[in-house]
Amino acid sequence: MADLRPIAAPFVALGPSGVAVRTRLKELTAEDEKVLRLVGAHLGSLAAKDLKARCVDGLEHSTESWAARKRNLTAQSSSRWAGSITKATHDQWALARRGQAAHAQSLEAGITTIRHRLSLPVGQKGTKRAPGGYRCAHEWFNKTRRLQVLEDRLHRVRADREAGRVHVVRGGKRLLGTRHHLDKAELAEAEWRERWEAGRWFLKADGESGKRFGNETIRITPEGEVSIKLPAPLAGLANARHGRYVLAAQVRFPHRGQEWADRVEANRAVAYRIHYDTRRGRWYVDASWQIPPARTIPLKAALAVGVIGVDTNADHLAAWRLDTHGNPTGRPRRFLYDLSGNTQHRDAQVRHALTRLLHWAKTCGVKAIAVEDLDFQAEKTREKHGRKCRFRQLISGMPTGRLRARLTSMADATDIAIIAVDPAYTSKWGAQHWQKPTTGPTRKTTRHDAASIAIGRRAQGHPIRRRTTPPRAHQSDVHGHRTVQAGPDTLGREGPRPRILGPRTRSVPPDAARTRATRTSNIVRDVRSVQEWVQDSLLLTD
Repeated sequence: MADLRPIAAPFVALGPSGVAVRTRLKELTAEDEKVLRLVGAHLGSLAAKDLKARCVDGLEHSTESWAARKRNLTAQSSSRWAGSITKATHDQWALARRGQAAHAQSLEAGITTIRHRLSLPVGQKGTKRAPGGYRCAHEWFNKTRRLQVLEDRLHRVRADREAGRVHVVRGGKRLLGTRHHLDKAELAEAEWRERWEAGRWFLKADGESGKRFGNETIRITPEGEVSIKLPAPLAGLANARHGRYVLAAQVRFPHRGQEWADRVEANRAVAYRIHYDTRRGRWYVDASWQIPPARTIPLKAALAVGVIGVDTNADHLAAWRLDTHGNPTGRPRRFLYDLSGNTQHRDAQVRHALTRLLHWAKTCGVKAIAVEDLDFQAEKTREKHGRKCRFRQLISGMPTGRLRARLTSMADATDIAIIAVDPAYTSKWGAQHWQKPTTGPTRKTTRHDAASIAIGRRAQGHPIRRRTTPPRAHQSDVHGHRTVQAGPDTLGREGPRPRILGPRTRSVPPDAARTRATRTSNIVRDVRSVQEWVQDSLLLTD
């Protein structure tokens, strides 16, 4: 048997450290929209210039260069707008660097796989842990050419990384590429231009604690009044004091509205972002703020009343409730979602599925949900799975990291702990040990349902393998009943259960004798049937 990799211990996932809510800016006038477009375009051009300057600095960036960039921006906007722009620039540059490192790691993995397979004879079969040789000489030759392509790409990425160069597009590389394929995207040039300009606008301001309503640049009062500090070149458009423009829209945050109002009234920092949805023709405002991470409860306390094991799949969540001993109770549940369509639709589908899962968990009374700590970044490569295109699409479509992050944030409001477990062998061992025993005449247990049991048992510290059934005599009258599974830390768990007072027949409860003596029978019996029958002697007569 091949050596199994070590299984990591389960842990309680940390709660969210920030909050973001969104609402719509309704009843905007034509003048309001004109001002928002002008401010967004002006600040967007400044953000583009600042990003270019930051990319030119590369690894030579310093505090002095940052201060010089901020001074130049302040003259064309304001000090607070300049601070928000430079902060957004630094975040975007850092994100590009992380993506560059991940891309280099993916190329290295692909090159290693190709070199290994090229070193093997053509047609040699692989194992579960290592791929074999290529199927034919034609494929072997094409892979030698692909190896050169990947090596060239890796050389360029490493050179860029050493020089501090990043490739960033404000507005998104995908939208930029759509410009050359308008027919496939079913877009007119004017529609694409509107999306491109809206994606490059900048209307985002960081909050400041101690300032009025938590933000001096984009200010929203507790009554819902929205005002914007105009940049210096656009100060002539102000309709309020101190170069501010007040919008006609009155906003209200339906979600976490009271929490937002408490922060605003206490003058605590709240960051705002105003953006335009070109598809719907609507303006939105996002409010975000930081919160102290909630203290995680101990793992033992979270599992005190059982757990719900959840297996993540490409189109549904398979869940099953387990008691404190690791036994599945009730019926398995399945929460479906559809990940086709745009990003907003996929995000809404995941959110609705998690909402139903949390509602069911509250109904069951459990305080913990166990999910797999999945990461398919290393499993999506083309070289690892070769011709398994459908399998690569399957694992690429599974919302692993996004689902766990959203589940953690949503569960924080319901006082339900999220336990992350090692995903190794859960599907295989769950199907091996739990799929057949939990299948009955009226219920067919799927492989995913069995995997949810394995996930829940691993979170509880139980082995996934079911306990071996003892002999028939040991299950009943010889050594007592074994119907309840003891915990792994219970002393004498392998010994016989204690003697239960009363009759030793399963069908008769322990107090059956006392009950039978005190109750009145409902069956009317013939008196002659309980008396001794004696035959009288025959009467002899003359």
